Amino acid sequence: MTHLWVRAEERPNEERVGIMAEGVKSLLSKGFEVTVEESPVRRIPIDGYRAAGAAIARPGSWREAPRDAIVFGLKELPLDGTPLRHRHIMFGHAYKGQADGRELLKQFKAGGGTLYDLEYLVDAAGRRVAAFGYWAGFAGAAVSLKCWAAQQRGELCGPVDVYPDKQAMLDDLEAEISATGAARPDALIIGAKGRVGTGAADLCAAMGVASTLWDMEETAHGGPFPEVLDHTVFLNCILARPGTPVFVPASAPSSPRKLSVIGDIACDPSSDFSPIKVYDRVTDWADPALRVHDDPVLDVTAIDNLPSMLPVESSEDYATQLLPSLQTLDRLDAGVWARAKAEFDTHVATI
Repeated sequence: MTHLWVRAEERPNEERVGIMAEGVKSLLSKGFEVTVEESPVRRIPIDGYRAAGAAIARPGSWREAPRDAIVFGLKELPLDGTPLRHRHIMFGHAYKGQADGRELLKQFKAGGGTLYDLEYLVDAAGRRVAAFGYWAGFAGAAVSLKCWAAQQRGELCGPVDVYPDKQAMLDDLEAEISATGAARPDALIIGAKGRVGTGAADLCAAMGVASTLWDMEETAHGGPFPEVLDHTVFLNCILARPGTPVFVPASAPSSPRKLSVIGDIACDPSSDFSPIKVYDRVTDWADPALRVHDDPVLDVTAIDNLPSMLPVESSEDYATQLLPSLQTLDRLDAGVWARAKAEFDTHVATI
């Protein structure tokens, strides 16, 4: 019997979950066993999972789960050196040259476990079967505009927090922008036709921010891209991968520019393929902005769990997309799971 163990997230500010109670009920009806850990922070209440028929476990108890359980979380686990013996479904951030990723792979190799990386669950055509991209773009654009508003006040953007829903975020941002008394900024969005870019564009439209929308056609020549410096806000919505051109070179901060905020929504600064070369570390909810130049100011925001700012909408959306794949977990040697396993095998072999 296939046993899916839904763990509590262990990363700060992570209130999302990858399966709803309705999804649990669907898996149980197919003969799966499902265990859901309680969580003090998960925005979706545990009562629905209990009513659906899931077994309920204490937070963090996946470590003692049966060896054949498939442990499902969203964000990565602490890099504490503990050998990982289970099969894990999560975003590992381990395949694109990230230093922490190599440490995670060492833990899997030591324990004999397997990583089914959610970023690499793809269909036969190589398209991701599920993504948080829309809400990452929506929230990332919101944080970027908060950074711009803070600049108008002569400040660096302060802490950000979770919102109960999308409208609450829009209302808060509108009040903050209006209070500056300044004309709305303009924005350039690269990757505008994808999920992330669509979310960013929708947020900008809701805020009355005029946006230039670029996608593959506009970036195919490989650069340079002086237009980036001619907009107040630049939103990068393209994942770093081999062949990704450089959008913001290291020389940008000291170059003549209108640009004052970079929202690296794709957020992969430690990757060798990062298209933004003016910063080298992610930001977080407590300190969302990194000032990389003072006169004129240039701030970068690059938060890697943006969808958790809207945990209800993003969880519901993602869970709907992912459920058809979870329903095939009893066939790990085929389809999306086999492709994800092959990707893991390729990278763990380098350890």
